Amino acid sequence: MEEPQQHRLSIPRGVWVLGLVSLFMDTSSEMIHALLPVYLTTVLGAGMMTLGVIEGVAEAVAALTKLFAGALSDWLGKRKLLTALGYGLAGLSKPVFPLAPSIGWIVGARIVDRLGKGIRGAPRDALLADLTPPEQYQAAYGLRQSLDTAGAFLGPLIALALMVAWQVEIRTVFWIAVFPAMIATALVVFAVTDAPPARMAGHVDWPIRRQDMARLSRPFWAVLLIAVLMTLARFSEAFLILRVQGFGLALTFVPLVLVLMNIAYALSAYPAGLLAERAQPPHVLLLGMAALMAADILLAASTGLWMASGGVLLWGLHMGLTQGILSAMIAGTTPPDLRGTGFGLFNLATGLAVLLASPIAGALWSAWGPSGAFIGGTVLAGLTCAVLGMVIRTLPEFDQTAGSQRPTGRP
Repeated sequence: MEEPQQHRLSIPRGVWVLGLVSLFMDTSSEMIHALLPVYLTTVLGAGMMTLGVIEGVAEAVAALTKLFAGALSDWLGKRKLLTALGYGLAGLSKPVFPLAPSIGWIVGARIVDRLGKGIRGAPRDALLADLTPPEQYQAAYGLRQSLDTAGAFLGPLIALALMVAWQVEIRTVFWIAVFPAMIATALVVFAVTDAPPARMAGHVDWPIRRQDMARLSRPFWAVLLIAVLMTLARFSEAFLILRVQGFGLALTFVPLVLVLMNIAYALSAYPAGLLAERAQPPHVLLLGMAALMAADILLAASTGLWMASGGVLLWGLHMGLTQGILSAMIAGTTPPDLRGTGFGLFNLATGLAVLLASPIAGALWSAWGPSGAFIGGTVLAGLTCAVLGMVIRTLPEFDQTAGSQRPTGRP
């Protein structure tokens, strides 16, 4: 029991601070997002098509911003500036939600919020790698992911408690959500420091160039391919909500679906990082994909609320076993001066995959019902496992992407 305690204490302070920043901002965001669909439809009179357009535009803005923000952080050699700007924009968007007199204001706030997420994501993940010894990448990314996900289930829980126990109106919940966003922004501005410049000596040109892309290693592109396939196999959590709600869950308690998933996610992400330091990370990814297949099978076969809830828990376990590890593998397969670009490519590719995955699931649901959608997810997850196994066999260096080895960054 002593070794994990020492390991936890040895993780750099900056990693803990970035994790707490994520926790507070996600708490704020999820307090709003858990109630935003209801607010738009019942208070502002939006239709389902409007909801879809708002979310689609917001996520597209985030996806397109991620690549350029990561590359810009490489060019500047400074990560904190863009990380703080991204969190600051997200924080500034929060008061707009309770003040919004019309749907147009909500659209603007969501775009600014997602723009902030797009700006901060790759520089923050690259900064975390700059601050962390390579042998601790898996644990560090797992820890940040756990704290981030803790905010993702605390937000809906707080919103639910305010609405049910204290009969607080939605606008008041939105105002309360402003405070954790302010704390997150203050932490990143005053408590986060840049690592020594990540930029290589003499590297002064804009990094999105052909010769720089050629410096990204074969294992990096393999990680990117696997991440895209995983994302395609794992569609939006909205389908989890619809599946569970179909078994009679009262509308008031719908946020508990994401709470349940994120509890499993938060509790498994850090242990998964520690496991990946002792085993090879790709093998932990295979375990995570097995959890996703089990979740899909359980959700497809569910006949009641309890079975569906088990599928939701397994879904969260899959997230914990894969997301932090993928980020650590990206950090471990990119040269330090291109780390922001690497994370930008990673976030862009997976963001675009998210935009494809949900329409695929929606089409399967429309044609064959909820069981058809989750059976389709099982097939895609199985194909991803097959590709992952093939990559492990044919690309030996892909199996050496734990933090214990520093990659050269050459193909």
